[in-house]
Amino acid sequence: MSTHCSAQKSTLGEFSEVPLKGGFQMENYWVWGSSVIKADDGNYHMYASRWPKYLPFHPGWMIGSEIVHAVSHTPEGPYTFVDVALGARGTQYWDGRSCHNPKIVRYKGEYILYYMGSTHPFEDITEQNADELTLDSKWCITARWRKRIGIATSKSPNGPWKRLDHPILDVKPDSFYNFLVSNPSPLIKKDGSVVLIFKSRDYNEDGVTKGDMKVSLATAPSYGGKYTVLGDSPLFSKDNFGEIEDPHLWSDQDGYHMIAKDQRGQITGEAGDGLLAHSKDGIHWIVDENPKVYTKTVKWDDGKTRKQGQLERPFVLVEDGKPTYLFFATMNGPGGFGNGTKTWNMVIPLK
Repeated sequence: MSTHCSAQKSTLGEFSEVPLKGGFQMENYWVWGSSVIKADDGNYHMYASRWPKYLPFHPGWMIGSEIVHAVSHTPEGPYTFVDVALGARGTQYWDGRSCHNPKIVRYKGEYILYYMGSTHPFEDITEQNADELTLDSKWCITARWRKRIGIATSKSPNGPWKRLDHPILDVKPDSFYNFLVSNPSPLIKKDGSVVLIFKSRDYNEDGVTKGDMKVSLATAPSYGGKYTVLGDSPLFSKDNFGEIEDPHLWSDQDGYHMIAKDQRGQITGEAGDGLLAHSKDGIHWIVDENPKVYTKTVKWDDGKTRKQGQLERPFVLVEDGKPTYLFFATMNGPGGFGNGTKTWNMVIPLK
């Protein structure tokens, strides 16, 4: 389903300087991964993940993330917090403890919020016991393998949101997605059918440790329909072109397009840089011959150029059929999730 070759290229154009006062951040919270839509009220509505800063950034999101709603009169922002769109709702729900990685789309008057959810049956993590939260702790072991993909729907960008009792995409035994599924990026075609890119992991041969990240495709006849994973192998993996993360889909008159983070540098030559891929039908993908589209070095509107500690979760805002803004989750520091003290969602205007 994927190959390297020369193809039509949906260029994002040149990047403008990034407004320092744009984007979205919240005091006392880690903020991550935004998705933005322009609503009938003329405002830009952002959905983003947040979790309290008394939790470690990683893996705090696994057990404490909620999806918040923020609004701006302009795409650049700054965005102002409005409310919690999807929060904790109880251990018994598949998404009862954590909601993360939102992607907002609209189809025929309905707003559909795709996201990853998880749960665990243990006591809450508080400021008093936050140091117990590690990847090997009971909270994270459980929350990690409970990661699934779901949707919530609303007639308004302000909610209320109707959540489902079951995920739309679950794991499958004896498959490349038998451990977890997460990071959904949907594209709803004109006929209402859906192409969904998602991340997965599988168990290794020892049955315990987690495999490398894989990215693949599922389709559905409608956003509320049955989602079917295509093929017996992933679209992108360590053994197939390279390991990527955070894929985002959009479409224009030239077809379907994907931007993603090159996890190991197998495609772009540098881990953490971004790549472009394209498709005529959303199913069969071509990676650009010259795939690199961004690096972690960013020019800001104060005239300074800085290398971001992390630059993740790319999102392309499309208006009137053209990409106009590129959003990222970003972190300060020298790099590494444990070395930053501040995160926010930044906005790059496209020329």
